[in-house]
Amino acid sequence: MLTCSLRFWSLGWGLLFLLITEPTIAQQLPPLESVFKDNTYQITGVAVSKAGRLFVNYPYWTDTYRYAVAEIGQDGTVKPYPSAAYNTWREGQPVDLNHWICVQSVHVDAKDRLWVVDAASPKQNGVISNAHRLVCFNLSTNQVEKTFPMQGIVGYDSYLNDIRVDTEREVAYVTESKKGGIIVVDLKSGKSRLVLTGDKSVKADPAYKFVIDGHELRDNLGPVRFQSDGLALTPDGNYLYYKPLSDNKLYRIKTEYLRNAALPAAQLSARVEDLGRVASTDGMIIDRRGNLYLGDDQAYTLYRLAGTGLATFKPNKQVLIMDKNRLMWPDSYALYNGYLYVTTSHIQHMAKNNGGKATRKLPYEVLRVKIGE
Repeated sequence: MLTCSLRFWSLGWGLLFLLITEPTIAQQLPPLESVFKDNTYQITGVAVSKAGRLFVNYPYWTDTYRYAVAEIGQDGTVKPYPSAAYNTWREGQPVDLNHWICVQSVHVDAKDRLWVVDAASPKQNGVISNAHRLVCFNLSTNQVEKTFPMQGIVGYDSYLNDIRVDTEREVAYVTESKKGGIIVVDLKSGKSRLVLTGDKSVKADPAYKFVIDGHELRDNLGPVRFQSDGLALTPDGNYLYYKPLSDNKLYRIKTEYLRNAALPAAQLSARVEDLGRVASTDGMIIDRRGNLYLGDDQAYTLYRLAGTGLATFKPNKQVLIMDKNRLMWPDSYALYNGYLYVTTSHIQHMAKNNGGKATRKLPYEVLRVKIGE
């Protein structure tokens, strides 16, 4: 039996959660709800508009592939977005910017714009025809509002991953996961910069063993290493939280430093805050109260951490949900109407990570859990 110190944290929306001091597992309240299931095609990203429109994306990682971006109807129907034609590109075909190539994530910002991150690296074998880009959609018209090409910012051997948008300052932050780094995009001027490329905060710790169910995750090149991946922005846009995927350390930096193009690389790195060991999360997100939500792909768990906007931040993990049967690689996150949405991408069961044999048994899912307004 585990012993620990316990106390209760009372939340304004009337539920009590058990606050833990590791290694205790908290009571599973509230339950996970299934929003959407796909028994065939692998989901990574999820986004929800202010009107409740649900979007998912499917990366072009294997030949089992149909759409890149889709809108999910309330009846579970899957509609390619923004059109069927946009989702028809396949390997070997000519590349143009009216087709998705390999979409990694989707995100709806505070202005209700849909952002699509096209890494343009099918099967993660390299960027095709410099087609890697960010695309912003006006959800009122479902038309492209603006495209931000990444040619010249990151090269062929790159993989764009996650995005967060500061709508007050009109700045976007994007992670690059192949070599590690953060792209700062000035949405007004269209100019982009890749920063922190040499910093340890964007690199997976090579000494860390990325073990799931007793087995180290490996592909044909050896132990799997995912560099900077998930990121989260505080409600005031003042702090960016981020981390490599395949270790458990968490970092943050004040965005004023990221936005300062004149700041030398060494000085920028000196302003990164190492927040210690937290979890091997993929994505993460911060709600309007400043709570950080992140997962643990090794422990099938979702956590909540409070106080992200404080000058001195001390991670104090609170178990929100633990479910070994359903949280199969919690991947990406969205917030809507008092719910936290999360996808399960089952990456640990992909054939490339299991000696060529896929081991997935359950469907890919979009799940949600009530967290309060």
